[in-house]
Amino acid sequence: MKVKELAERLGSSMSTGKLIAYIKDGLVEINTLSETNITTERIDITEDQRFYHIPMDYIKIIDVRCKNHLNTKDEYRSIPRSIYEPFTKDTDGI
Repeated sequence: MKVKELAERLGSSMSTGKLIAYIKDGLVEINTLSETNITTERIDITEDQRFYHIPMDYIKIIDVRCKNHLNTKDEYRSIPRSIYEPFTKDTDGI
């Protein structure tokens, strides 16, 4: 769809430059509200391993899920994020 067609559908009589600026602003706002370039990574957890390698190109981790977490139905559930310092002391010293 061209800008002229969009202006006709909106019934707008504003200049093309102003309409293009509004379209660009809308696209930027849509981009900030929606997540793009999302990939899913599955990492097997192992017993007595606390730290795992996360690739350097990851920008943001949206959710961490674990199978059979707080259930016995082989479902994946989100692991809650810790907001406060843990009550127990870190034995690894990190």
